[in-house]
Amino acid sequence: MNAEHTPALTHLRQDGSAQMVDVSAKAETTREATATATVQTTTEVMQLLGTGGLPKGDALAVARVAGIMAAKRTPDLIPLCHPLPLSKVTVDFELGPAAVTISSTVKTRGVTGVEMEALTAASVAALSVYDMIKAVDKHAVLTDIKVLAKSGGKSGDWAL
Repeated sequence: MNAEHTPALTHLRQDGSAQMVDVSAKAETTREATATATVQTTTEVMQLLGTGGLPKGDALAVARVAGIMAAKRTPDLIPLCHPLPLSKVTVDFELGPAAVTISSTVKTRGVTGVEMEALTAASVAALSVYDMIKAVDKHAVLTDIKVLAKSGGKSGDWAL
């Protein structure tokens, strides 16, 4: 990408110092984002995870609540994020043979997007799964944390 087409970094002032972006002139729209994260583990752990047989209990229930709570706390964790009135947060799981994929969808009606909230929810849910399985698999790996889709706002809809 050449300098002519490089977008300006909105979180930086001209002197290079950080700033919270002024969103006061932006239009209020319904905005939604979906993000994902994956926890890679063993087939044995996935069997325990799917049946609720882990030593710490129901990892998916704990991870779901942790992800929802995390989405609501995003501006406390990511310094330049705006506090948003979230209208919906879902955290869902897809169990594979040796991995669990976590999907988080966050929705609001506001002047800025919810990609960071969706990423935070998916990430913290993945961390919670790791915490719940580490007694039986200290080598589990968190991977593929990314935004899958977003909608609303000036830049419109986008999907991976």
